[in-house]
Amino acid sequence: MAINNRPKIIDIISPKEIWQGPAGAPVKLVEFGDYESEDCAKAHEVVKKLLNAYGDQLKFNFRHFPLTQIHQRAHKAAEAAVGAVQAGKFWEMHDTLFRNRKHLGQVSLKEYSREVGISDKHFLTRLIDSFYGWTVRADLMDGLALGVRDVPCFFINDQLYTGRPSFDGLSKAIDEALQTKRKTPAKQNA
Repeated sequence: MAINNRPKIIDIISPKEIWQGPAGAPVKLVEFGDYESEDCAKAHEVVKKLLNAYGDQLKFNFRHFPLTQIHQRAHKAAEAAVGAVQAGKFWEMHDTLFRNRKHLGQVSLKEYSREVGISDKHFLTRLIDSFYGWTVRADLMDGLALGVRDVPCFFINDQLYTGRPSFDGLSKAIDEALQTKRKTPAKQNA
């Protein structure tokens, strides 16, 4: 009898599958960002206000685009966020990472995982081993393919937003997207 010694395959839930807001919201807001970026931290506060202001009209997705030449700990922080996805704690970790963006060492990341309620005993080992590194890299490559070159970078209903990522600027673009949705008949299975 043959013994199967193949390692167990673990499915990793990608951040692109994690949305905040109702699934049926007519406007999709996607941000490519970096947890060490001050501009992304400011945009994070804007996004929270937008989600509150637009309610069931808006859903939000955050994709990782660590600028590792400038922010040496951003990639590992993004990996910690992907680890949090696996435990159903992405948004809690997302908020914590931005709040603590000046302290993103591996020991701190492990502590943040405990704070947000992640009980995975393999969390730190997976961070050290870069277990989620390819998932972060996939976000980065998706961003590059879409033309992302700097952060924060936003897309509204798959269209690149080129204005300043302020509440007023993004609100205006979201309002325009809502108007467009109202004028265009809904596509089946959209």
